[in-house]
Amino acid sequence: MFTGIITDVGEVLDVEKRGDLRAKIATGYDVDGIDIGASIACDGVCLTVIALGENPKPWFQVEISAETVSKTNIGQTGWAPGTRINLERALKVGDELGGHIVSGHVDGVAEVLSVTPEGDSARVTFRAPEALAKFVAPKGSVALNGTSLTVNEVEGRDFGVNIIPHTQEVTTWGAVAAGDAVNLEIDTLARYVARLREWA
Repeated sequence: MFTGIITDVGEVLDVEKRGDLRAKIATGYDVDGIDIGASIACDGVCLTVIALGENPKPWFQVEISAETVSKTNIGQTGWAPGTRINLERALKVGDELGGHIVSGHVDGVAEVLSVTPEGDSARVTFRAPEALAKFVAPKGSVALNGTSLTVNEVEGRDFGVNIIPHTQEVTTWGAVAAGDAVNLEIDTLARYVARLREWA
C-alpha cells in the first residue's frame, strides 16, 4: 500500500527485455535500507525490487510483466534511459497518511489535454478512459503517475486537477505537457461504492 505522496524522483538507467521487461532505476533512497522483494511504486506502478547496487550511484532493479506493460504508460511511451519517474516506498504501519490509500495497481492510462498556469500553480486537464470515467468525482481523489491529487471538476470523461508549485518541484509534474500519457489509479473507495450499487 502507498499514499500517493512522492518521496523521490528516480531516473531510468537501463531497460532490457528478458522474457519480462527489467528496468534499472537510479534513486536517492539509501539502498542499504531496501530489501530484495520490497515494493516500490514507480510512476504509480507497484513493482518488486529484484536487485540493488551503488555503482556509479544508488540503484534498484525491477521486473515488469507484459500485463503491467499493457495496462500502463510504460507500454504507450516506453521507459528509456533518462526517463524520470515518481517514486514512493511502501507504507509502513505508523506512517503518516498524507494522501489517500493507493494500491499501486494502475487501472488505465489518461491523456493530458491541457496545462494552464493559474497563479503559481498549474491547472491540468485530463481525459480518462471511458470505462474509468464514472469513478472520477469532483473533490474525490485520484493517483496520477503515483501522485495523490484532488479532482477539481469533471465533465464527461474530462477532469481537472490543480498542481501546486511544491508538487511541481519535488515530482515529475513540473515537466507535464499536453499529449502526455499518465498512469491513472482510481480511488479504491469509488471502486467499491460502484460495485455495491450494481448489487443494490
